[in-house]
Amino acid sequence: MNPLVELALLFGQLSLLMFGGGPTILPEMQRQVTEVHAWLTPREFAALFALAQASPGPNMLVVALIGWRVAGVAGALVAFGAICAPSSVLTYFAAAAWYRFRDKAWRKVIQVGLVPVTTGLIGAGAVILAATTTLDWRTALLTGVATVVLTATRIHPLAVLAVGAGVGVSGLLG
Repeated sequence: MNPLVELALLFGQLSLLMFGGGPTILPEMQRQVTEVHAWLTPREFAALFALAQASPGPNMLVVALIGWRVAGVAGALVAFGAICAPSSVLTYFAAAAWYRFRDKAWRKVIQVGLVPVTTGLIGAGAVILAATTTLDWRTALLTGVATVVLTATRIHPLAVLAVGAGVGVSGLLG
């Protein structure tokens, strides 16, 4: 099958699953890209994800990077369009219905139910990325310390990223 068609189908489907934002589909995206299609290794996926997160703009820029790796500029455009278009169209129509039923009890139940599901999906994505990037005890320690600092303090995430980059550049990680 044509790689552009494969990219469009994959990211079009994933687009419709992004309840709670892009990080909720990371586990399935990683599985599809590394295992099903074998376009990237798990480490390459993690590296592209890190690059996309460090760049300004939407948090799903990783999709464009994956598309670029698979099929060049056309792949980047197709992948990014496929991740944005279906969910945008669905959101447009769902928003009107959501507003219309704003006082219904079932709507509140759905909202309450989606919170833990979304949290679980984001957590699963974090676990997959941590497992992929943990090479030895030093990188595991750095991941653990960064996690504790980010969850237990109000230190800006960019400061934590800068320290992590400094540790990497210093050669302390091997």
